Amino acid sequence: MKSFYHYLMRYRQPKDLDEITSFANAAYKDHGFPKQSADYHEISTYLEMNVQYLNNMAIFDQAWDLYLQDES
Repeated sequence: MKSFYHYLMRYRQPKDLDEITSFANAAYKDHGFPKQSADYHEISTYLEMNVQYLNNMAIFDQAWDLYLQDES
């Protein structure tokens, strides 16, 4: 299973088209993002404690659900 970050990068675009694209673009610029992780709790804790670019954790949960669907 590839890391969540690697999966999320498929949504990166030059312009923010939607909330997941915006999340992917911001995560790309975040040098502290746990890039090798596939652990929900590790990533969600990091996002909750360290980032300002994610206005709503529901965006992460939506991206995580897509990740699980595509990676299973």
